[in-house]
Amino acid sequence: MNISSSKRFNGIANGYAASEVHSGSPTLDRLHKLLPAVDSVCDIASGAGHTGLGFADIAPLIVAVDPAPNMLAQVQRLAEERCIAVETVEAFAESIPLASASFDLVTCRLAAHHFSDLPKAMTEMTRLVKPGGYVAIIDMEGDENPALDALNHEIEVLHDPTHVRSYTAEYWREIFEVNGLKVEACENRCREIPGGLTVKRWCELGDEAFQAIQDRLASASAEELSELDITRDADGGFRLPIRTLLVLGRKPDEARA
Repeated sequence: MNISSSKRFNGIANGYAASEVHSGSPTLDRLHKLLPAVDSVCDIASGAGHTGLGFADIAPLIVAVDPAPNMLAQVQRLAEERCIAVETVEAFAESIPLASASFDLVTCRLAAHHFSDLPKAMTEMTRLVKPGGYVAIIDMEGDENPALDALNHEIEVLHDPTHVRSYTAEYWREIFEVNGLKVEACENRCREIPGGLTVKRWCELGDEAFQAIQDRLASASAEELSELDITRDADGGFRLPIRTLLVLGRKPDEARA
């Protein structure tokens, strides 16, 4: 993540605290089912903190890391409302001032597509997790088909100019393995909003790109829209599934490292 994206999210933090896209999803529920019990969680690029705070029932230590101070203020507000103890750290994912091997679980949800240096961020996340612990990513999914990937990228940039890249499942597998993480789950074509989120609502989360996105989707072929799981309502508006992937990797135990 860079300074421009940090400034942008600092200005729209209130919307993220109430966002149905970020507050929960079937993919996040799936992550909880895949994981064993964990005592310590570090949520990287946490936004308003929904992902990390979701582990409060089992993890006594929750740390939220984000470069936007207003996002961290939302983390604290939500935590206080729910009587949850949380620590916050203002930092970019590429350079986190926390001790190595400190957490059972390091998460990053709906944020990695903003990172200016994803390999460096992955190195940091791997560094923070304990031997035997887990790194979990839920993020926007890139498409293996170059034409579909280009369309998807165009829509994402119209929605958010600080978007860098949505990566494919193959790329995520590679970067996990490069960091010595054993991939225990890699599930793609997930839907954060199974019934679809209208473009209008998507743009209410802090953007003014509604008409440009509508026009671009209207010019796409029916096949392209189908492949990207984008549907159209009777009034002509489009619905996006907020298509993601989930990758869960385990750091080897020290004895096996």
